[in-house]
Amino acid sequence: MKFQPDRSSAQTISGYGPGWIGVDADRITHSVIIGSAGLRQAWAPARFEDLGPEHFAELATLEAELVIFGSGSRNRFPPPAWLAPLMARRMGLEAMDTAAACRTYNILASEGRNVVAALILER
Repeated sequence: MKFQPDRSSAQTISGYGPGWIGVDADRITHSVIIGSAGLRQAWAPARFEDLGPEHFAELATLEAELVIFGSGSRNRFPPPAWLAPLMARRMGLEAMDTAAACRTYNILASEGRNVVAALILER
């Protein structure tokens, strides 16, 4: 799907498909963390099954009010105990499939929210 974003100073997802997302003019084919303030870094889990509590502890170190978690091709939820580091920092987490996470991230980023998307891109 191709997006036609409204004008925004936030980093946006310009498109997505199976195994890839477009961020601004770049095509990304590995799991990634992106932020509305410009953060863009590789994220280790290649599949939902690769996730562990350390991945959510990593997200808790980011300066964001909300984390949008894209769990891959279908909606899956991490165990609640893994979210303790986020809760301790009063950071929200919303879990959804990666396509929905891309759309939700763009909406929140365009509103000026300090949001991070942690996206699993399955190959």
